[in-house]
Amino acid sequence: MSRRHAAEKREILPDAKYGDRILTKFMNNLMIDGKKSVAEGIVYSALERVQTRLKRPPIEAFHEALDNVKPLRSAG
Repeated sequence: MSRRHAAEKREILPDAKYGDRILTKFMNNLMIDGKKSVAEGIVYSALERVQTRLKRPPIEAFHEALDNVKPLRSAG
C-alpha cells in the first residue's frame, strides 16, 4: 500500500432497475463475499413482493422503511 496519497473515493453509481443510489448502498451492505448479483436478486424480488402487496411504488416504500428505522435526532 502506497503512502504517497490517500485513496480517492469512488462514485457510487445508481442501480440499474430503479436508478437509486441509496438502494445501491443497501445492496452493497447486503452483499456477501462480493456476490452482487445474488444481493440484487434478493433486493429486487423483495421489492416486487412489496409492490404486489402494497400496490404502490416499491422505491417509496423502501425509503419510508429506511426513515422508520433511522434514529431520531434529538433537539439540543
